[in-house]
Amino acid sequence: MKNESKRNLYLKVRVSQEEMDAIKRKFENSGMDTLSGFVRAMIFEGYSIQMDGNELREIGKLANNITNNINQIAARVNTTHNIYKEDIEEIKSLANQLWKPLLFLQGKVLQLKH
Repeated sequence: MKNESKRNLYLKVRVSQEEMDAIKRKFENSGMDTLSGFVRAMIFEGYSIQMDGNELREIGKLANNITNNINQIAARVNTTHNIYKEDIEEIKSLANQLWKPLLFLQGKVLQLKH
């Protein structure tokens, strides 16, 4: 890198031992050659996001409920060899319930790219 010769300033940051251990683990998993390069990449190219674990758990619960309902409909269809308009409508409704939070999450992820 051409700017490497101009790197004559130091950035000092205090971290705890646990934080340093986490940084080193992430660096080792990054495949990068130097810790300095890794830290610069994270500062200039990395993303810091905070996700509410409760929201993600709710999406997971919703997906599980939908899956269970669809499996019950599939079992009934396999038993009766009939599918009813209500079954199709229920599947559509359940899918729509899941799409809204997933599209919201997708929008948040896409914002990270800009």
